[in-house]
Amino acid sequence: MLTWIRDGRVVDPVKGTVEKVDLVLEKGKIAKFLPPGTFKEQGPRVRKIDAAEKIIIPGLVDMHVHLREPGQEYKETIASGSKAAVAGGFTAVACMPNTVPPNDCRSVTEFILGQAKKAGLAKVYPVGAITMGQKGETLTEFGDLRAAGAVAVSDDGFSVANSELMRRALEYAHYHGLTVISHCEDAGLAGDGVMHEGIISTRIGLRGIPAASEEIMVFRDISLAKETKCPVHIAHVSTAGSVELIRRAKEDGVPVTAETAPHYFSLDHRAVLGYDTHAKVNPPLRTTQDIEAVKQGLSQGVIDVIATDHTHTVPWRKKWSSTRRHLG
Repeated sequence: MLTWIRDGRVVDPVKGTVEKVDLVLEKGKIAKFLPPGTFKEQGPRVRKIDAAEKIIIPGLVDMHVHLREPGQEYKETIASGSKAAVAGGFTAVACMPNTVPPNDCRSVTEFILGQAKKAGLAKVYPVGAITMGQKGETLTEFGDLRAAGAVAVSDDGFSVANSELMRRALEYAHYHGLTVISHCEDAGLAGDGVMHEGIISTRIGLRGIPAASEEIMVFRDISLAKETKCPVHIAHVSTAGSVELIRRAKEDGVPVTAETAPHYFSLDHRAVLGYDTHAKVNPPLRTTQDIEAVKQGLSQGVIDVIATDHTHTVPWRKKWSSTRRHLG
């Protein structure tokens, strides 16, 4: 059976074009690209899909999702996350290691891939932990993780505070062909903060997280990437200062890439007014100036990727309520 997708605008990321083209699919694969209206075959073996006023794109890849299995299936499972992915046009996802237990060994990586195979939906690429238990103390066995199927390493949700350990992680990952994805946050500066430190946090009496808590670690990891000549990927960029640091690093030829998420270029810290817990994310929502910098970074290629899932919220309910009690 043939599938005819007609009158849609096809995005070709290789050519960098968006053209009105008809597609003919056979056995689940694209068989022909044709000018609109030139496909004439009719009959029961042809299924027609009208894509007028629609955009047709290749399967999307989300390189930063939280599938939460094993251990936190009440939040998400690999099956439910995969269903959500394909419903949104994502044919592949890379899942972070913040599970229980964390993905810090071969057996967890293999379990994730097994569950993904059972689901039979989106391709799942496991991201292993940089350190055992994501505690920032001892490196995981990168070679074992790679052999089991991990494509990258990250302590996502936690920053590797020890700079010597992070340097070794970059070198070790480079040797094993793994990408290092860095959660850039100085935990000492962030402290018990629950939102961006600024005029809004002062007005409503919540502890703030300064932009510097992100930017200091971005600077450190860029410096380590330059020192070791090992690539590093900066996750969930949220501040103007981070964008500028990454811009300068790329201009200097440092092997750094970066990502942000939709809420960092669409919402600012005013969304927290009224103590709206839907606006509690980490890194926190920043200022309008930060939003504009992130947008500019995307348009100029300073930020390479838009990823979707950056709501590190555990244990936000406890932190939020205790902060409010403390500050009255």
